[in-house]
Amino acid sequence: MSERGPATGTTRAPRGRVVPTWTEPLATAASRIVGGPLGRHALVGRGRFWTPLRVVLLFGVLVLALGWLGKAPCLQQYRTADGALALDWRNNRQYVAMCYSDTVPLYGIERVDVGALPYRDSWVEDAGTPDERVRYMEYPVLTGFFQWGNARLAAGWLWLADRLPLPTALPVVVYFDISAAWLALAWLVAVWAVCRLRPSRPWDAALVALSPLTLVHVFTNFDALAVAFATAGMLALARRRPVLAGVLIGIGGAAKFYPMLLLLPVLLVAWRRRDVGTAGRTIGAAVAAWVLVNAPVALVFTTGWWEFFRLNGTRPADPDSLYFVVSYFTGWLGFDGPLQPGQPPSMLNAVSLGLFAAACVGIVVLAAMAPRPPRLASLAFLVVAAFLLVNKVWSPQYSLWLVPLAVLALPYWRLLLGWMLVDALVWVPRMYYYLTPEHKGLPPDWFLATVLVRDALVVGLCVLVVRTVLRPTTDPLRTLGSEDPDWPVRPFGRVNGGVEVAGARDAGQSGTDGVAQSRERWAGWAR
Repeated sequence: MSERGPATGTTRAPRGRVVPTWTEPLATAASRIVGGPLGRHALVGRGRFWTPLRVVLLFGVLVLALGWLGKAPCLQQYRTADGALALDWRNNRQYVAMCYSDTVPLYGIERVDVGALPYRDSWVEDAGTPDERVRYMEYPVLTGFFQWGNARLAAGWLWLADRLPLPTALPVVVYFDISAAWLALAWLVAVWAVCRLRPSRPWDAALVALSPLTLVHVFTNFDALAVAFATAGMLALARRRPVLAGVLIGIGGAAKFYPMLLLLPVLLVAWRRRDVGTAGRTIGAAVAAWVLVNAPVALVFTTGWWEFFRLNGTRPADPDSLYFVVSYFTGWLGFDGPLQPGQPPSMLNAVSLGLFAAACVGIVVLAAMAPRPPRLASLAFLVVAAFLLVNKVWSPQYSLWLVPLAVLALPYWRLLLGWMLVDALVWVPRMYYYLTPEHKGLPPDWFLATVLVRDALVVGLCVLVVRTVLRPTTDPLRTLGSEDPDWPVRPFGRVNGGVEVAGARDAGQSGTDGVAQSRERWAGWAR
């Protein structure tokens, strides 16, 4: 390997590792406070303890600690007039301090505070009003039991605190802290998996660890669980363990549905690489794992299990969606017009689903036209981003789904940190929008304008990812000679249909020849 330094324009360090201070302007500028970029004769990979993985995990721990401190104002307690302890959300503290987390109100809303078993036990919402409805746990199975299990752990901790000198607080505060500990561990798993997926670029995982979205949203809801399973599933697939990959993706899909979206990119990459067996094992294991987790609850507590699907079908367009933004700024009444309480927005649901299906068809066409088999991370990012852009709901923590995929698909530090920062800053006008102008908040215009900026940046990232698919020479991973580090490399002599040879041949083609060949391939496939 070349050992030339940054002055010669090399992009590789000894042992084949990419040096960020030679390739990333942001890292180069930041390195000046410690003496500048890595030197020409520096020894790389000789640290016995502070390996890149341990450093990025330390970064993650520090950011997670700051993320907890950001939510801490919403965990304050005070004494009521009768001397009882209560959570201090007076004067809209959760919005003014921008510390809101779904975890706190869900502790009572989902009845896990009183030991209600998810999906079996119900409660009446808005009793005695025209909107009265029987409710059940509204989250997918794994997330529902995650909440219930943490509530039981909190109750156990408080029981011990009555008998031992242990720190204690309100049950909801103990519940939040226990949930936050598991979510922090899940996010560190995602950081670890990204680092292992990029052995030549381990410092890219620092973007996941240091992401402003991690700082703001990792404890906003429970999405870190699904991100951990999805990213670990991609690592398992890259390590030639498709069944394990499918199991992890399926379990992640039982926490939040989005990991199941990765199955389409798996199928497309396998099709282009003529490696359908890998896709079959991965998809089959994912579906089986999802069914095995859901089936017991669906069969025994069918009505409660269906609550998640019922609720998502009846939700109108959230303020985070493009549909709401267009409606607000234009006065448009939406596809369904005014809705009665509990009436599902049938047309909106159909349009949202149709747009996502059209986006998926476009991604299939892109995969077919690509001059070389697309990288799994590139297609995965496009599918998930398309889902979020056309969906009627984009809850703030959903942006966490994109963080590992964006880093794996398009590892340009300044670009990704710029998007993450803007996306994280949407939280500020969002909180003051919920506060309302009557309580010294902001009108909707500020929040909805930042939503448009966020969406525009995500669309821009999609355009750049599409460019790397159609022009592999612009892909920062493939310029290093890597075909696809996220797809399992088959042992020599087990290549079906000459795909690996074809891939090597494609690598040497000009952009024009590659595009021409891809058009011929697409035309033949379409026939």
